[in-house]
Amino acid sequence: MLSHYLTKALEDLGQLIKLTHDDIEDIKLAHHEKIFERAKIKEELITSFQNKKVLIDSEIAKQMESHPSEDLENLLNEETQAYLGTLKTELASLKDLNKRYAKLVLSVSEFYNSLLERMVPVEMHGYEKVTPKHRAILEVRA
Repeated sequence: MLSHYLTKALEDLGQLIKLTHDDIEDIKLAHHEKIFERAKIKEELITSFQNKKVLIDSEIAKQMESHPSEDLENLLNEETQAYLGTLKTELASLKDLNKRYAKLVLSVSEFYNSLLERMVPVEMHGYEKVTPKHRAILEVRA
């Protein structure tokens, strides 16, 4: 059963990695709607992965309880150990991709925020940004 949970968790991770690659490419091309459409799918995959991880942890705990004197490496067969190694590698890969994606998201956010502040000037009152009421968004000169 443990091998089954591991393969399913790896499938979820593979899909998350693919979707994150797609998000990175789409943010570069300013295809933001595609990113928003994938967000729900990614949330469902994350939940699915978390559920499978709980099942994996439970299965490993059961094996450890039934053989308390054995090391984990001795309890798991080579296939299961390979799956766990792949899982660790894939999680590290997803973490790196998410860092890259987060940097792009931050850059795009900063760009839009600075553009908005140029179009609609704001003033600082202490730590609070306030848009002056008397200024027009568009100034017309003849």
